[in-house]
Amino acid sequence: MNVAQEFSLDCRRCARLSGFLDEVRRDFPAYHARPVAPFGDDSPRLLIVGLAPGMHGANRSGRPFTGDYAGILLYETLHRFGFASRPVSEAVDDGLVLSGCRITNAVKCLPPQNKPEPGEIRQCNAYLREEIAGLRAGTAILALGTIAHAAVLRALDLKAKDCAFGHAAVHALPGRLMLYDSYHCSRYNTQTKRLTPAMFEAVFARIRDDANQE
Repeated sequence: MNVAQEFSLDCRRCARLSGFLDEVRRDFPAYHARPVAPFGDDSPRLLIVGLAPGMHGANRSGRPFTGDYAGILLYETLHRFGFASRPVSEAVDDGLVLSGCRITNAVKCLPPQNKPEPGEIRQCNAYLREEIAGLRAGTAILALGTIAHAAVLRALDLKAKDCAFGHAAVHALPGRLMLYDSYHCSRYNTQTKRLTPAMFEAVFARIRDDANQE
């Protein structure tokens, strides 16, 4: 079991990821190219968990889902449901504010080819464990994709067989937390219509409706 650990921008616990970020920093000196911190409300009603920073998105900007295609649908939807002050996230200094929502990733560093290794996912899980431990009862967690889903379960010492991933699936978690699943809002998923705006909004509508019943 991983012990909860507070996030650090100076983390170098994964040698492969740290070395890769060193290379990226040399090739792109203006990029953030460090672990990417969670963004948003300190006491959220909704915690969104993605996979990892994108090369020219969060790894460049320093904010989750900012600067690449994957963030387009996410921030539009967050704005539509009242979680974001603007529908577009462009840069860390663009004035965008999240209310009642925080965004994080299962892996905080950019992995080569956007594919973290199992050991890196396990190593980074200590940070997610700390984030989830601080959530209030009744908080919703939205996992974007299977890796994020599995990372949430790991952070709570739950087994995958007890909560199978499925788009629009909902799972009750310990501590009166609720886990909602969605396909990742990646370019591939949205352009192939595996995930449409209507499908994504339906997940958020379910989260909103469930919260209103609390």
